[in-house]
Amino acid sequence: MGIETFRYDNKIVRDFAYATIFWGIVGMLVGVQIALQLTNPFWNFDISWLTFSRLRPLHTNAVIFAFVGNGIFMGVYYSLQRLLKARMFSDVLSKIHFWGWQGIITSAALTLPFGITTSKEYAELEWPIDIAIAVIWIIFGINMIGTIMKRREKHLYVAIWFYIATFFTVALLHVFNSIELPVSFLKSYPVYAGVQDALVQWWYGHNAVAFFLTTPYLGLMYYFLPKAAKRPIYSYRLSIIHFWALIFLYIWAGPHHLLYTSLPDWAQSLGMVFSLMLIAPSWGGMLNGLLTLRGAWDKVRQDPILKMMVVAVTAYGMSTFEGPMMSIKSVNALSHYTDWTIGHVHIGALGWNGMLTFGVLYWLIPRIFATKLYSVKLANLHFWLSTLGLIFYAIPLYWGGITQGLMWKQFTAEGFLQYPNFLETVTQLIPMYAVRAFGGTIYFIGICVLYYNLYKTVKSGTLIEEEEAQAPALEKTETETPGHWHRWIESRPIQFFVIATVVVAIGGLVEIVPLYIVKSNVPTISSVKPYTPLELQGRDIYVSEGCYVCHSQQIRPFRSETERYGEYSKAGEFVYDHPFQWGSKRTGPDLHRIGGKYPDAWHYNHMKDPQTTSPGTIMPSYHWLLKNPIDLEITPAKIRAMQTLGVPYPDGFDELAIEDLTSQAKIVAETLRMQGVPEAEWNTEIVALIAYLQRMGTDIKGDN
Repeated sequence: MGIETFRYDNKIVRDFAYATIFWGIVGMLVGVQIALQLTNPFWNFDISWLTFSRLRPLHTNAVIFAFVGNGIFMGVYYSLQRLLKARMFSDVLSKIHFWGWQGIITSAALTLPFGITTSKEYAELEWPIDIAIAVIWIIFGINMIGTIMKRREKHLYVAIWFYIATFFTVALLHVFNSIELPVSFLKSYPVYAGVQDALVQWWYGHNAVAFFLTTPYLGLMYYFLPKAAKRPIYSYRLSIIHFWALIFLYIWAGPHHLLYTSLPDWAQSLGMVFSLMLIAPSWGGMLNGLLTLRGAWDKVRQDPILKMMVVAVTAYGMSTFEGPMMSIKSVNALSHYTDWTIGHVHIGALGWNGMLTFGVLYWLIPRIFATKLYSVKLANLHFWLSTLGLIFYAIPLYWGGITQGLMWKQFTAEGFLQYPNFLETVTQLIPMYAVRAFGGTIYFIGICVLYYNLYKTVKSGTLIEEEEAQAPALEKTETETPGHWHRWIESRPIQFFVIATVVVAIGGLVEIVPLYIVKSNVPTISSVKPYTPLELQGRDIYVSEGCYVCHSQQIRPFRSETERYGEYSKAGEFVYDHPFQWGSKRTGPDLHRIGGKYPDAWHYNHMKDPQTTSPGTIMPSYHWLLKNPIDLEITPAKIRAMQTLGVPYPDGFDELAIEDLTSQAKIVAETLRMQGVPEAEWNTEIVALIAYLQRMGTDIKGDN
């Protein structure tokens, strides 16, 4: 058997490493900004594109898809070549992938702050960008699969199993959740509505966490942790159980984000049960990582890279225990919509993803630049800044989340809500938000230390662009060498692709398909009618401004919520909602029954200066809505799109839509003038938003 000489491509690894650091700084800086905004509305700077509701989606996208995404590709491109003993399939595809991904991230930064959003958690980007994501992701997949097919190593190491599952599952999730009907170049409506949209979104949303923030990073853990420790992974058999159980169970867990909502009970129960079962494979992976370091704890104490990896794997274990616990209905009744969830998410993001990324960067950069790390002391400083930052970030959010949940539910001895004014539950948390902002700032300083340390490291070395390696060519044999049964599938990548895809697809099919073919799962309510053109425009403004970031539209069947907000929400009330707006966090009160609760002038003044209606609120002003004109010209196209999606507007209504909108808008404006707002203009966005808010949740009033 002849030995072949080939070269690894380190340029693409370097490029993704640089992008990881750059977007990490950007994403964390925006995170610090929005943390400060929750302590005082001053930090919104009275600018529309800098409000919390516009920046929060930018922060999540920057951290998930820019920082973590580039970290994934950095680690995959480095480890895949070495595990397969082969250069990447195509240098051209590698470059298209890199620049295409940076273009997607940049497009997010240029759209989300300006209110161009679909409002779907972790999937806020509009349809042209969604198409670009699909194309670039497929290019990445072709490059990865092509490399696997031309490999010189017969068996696929465990890290590659996770990379494979990541590619196929993310493609599946992204495509099905992003089926949208374009209205214009940067506006679309999802084809799903209400309950169906909620289930598909959280099937995607939870599994974006599972198959973008978790499975590829487990692949990185299985490669870089043994490399950094210079020890083999603890258990091959445990890695097999970890992988197959994890990818099968994870896909079912999405409905645990929708407990006690209008989602059918059977779907909620499935989500809870499978979430609880997830503890076993998740902790199997954590133990496999930590036990790899058995007998090497003296080295861990001295090596900042290993310390970061230990904290990362521990954070993975913590978050994957806490997540299933929060999916138990009795726990979720307290935790959902509170800051507890935010703390939980950041244990994963800052602890698991952040710390593992930092460890990989410190290990990898010196190797591809043929030099030593500039300063171990600075790396240790970064470790402590990140660890302390994480602690100061998470603990006040746990404290605050439990405080929120208990205050919302507290009754007096006489049977009345003890805190009927929702604002009391907000102002109570401001000191905790301040500590969270302090922790986030420390964490951000840590990533700046990383930048300086790695900048000096790079300056002291020279990139090995084409790293030479040798390995024998892969021989095709007619007979299998006896061994572990799993070796059979590891050596057959096509079969592996197919089986892994089938395993992850089962849960989604079982949960989603019945919601579309069994009509009784989403019962209709005869009194629920489509939105008027003005209300539809107002709903789109609500989405564009990011109101859903702080307000839910889902009243759960708890006494505390029905006393506070009114009748609990029914599935049939949302059949015309494209997209659904149930929310995932209450920084402000639920709005599902807000219609008719306050006069039009209250809403006008509330958006102009929230302090006049809610003294002490942390909500910023949205004064630009009082001047921005409604886009009348797009109204007929929106009506036609809704008709295409099955909303029962009369034939030809699109031609009458502007006239209908104008008539209703003038009535609202006249009402405002009668209530002491003489400057109100009928063709402004505030009028459309008020029309939507006053309609919200009123269709079933009098029916119950």
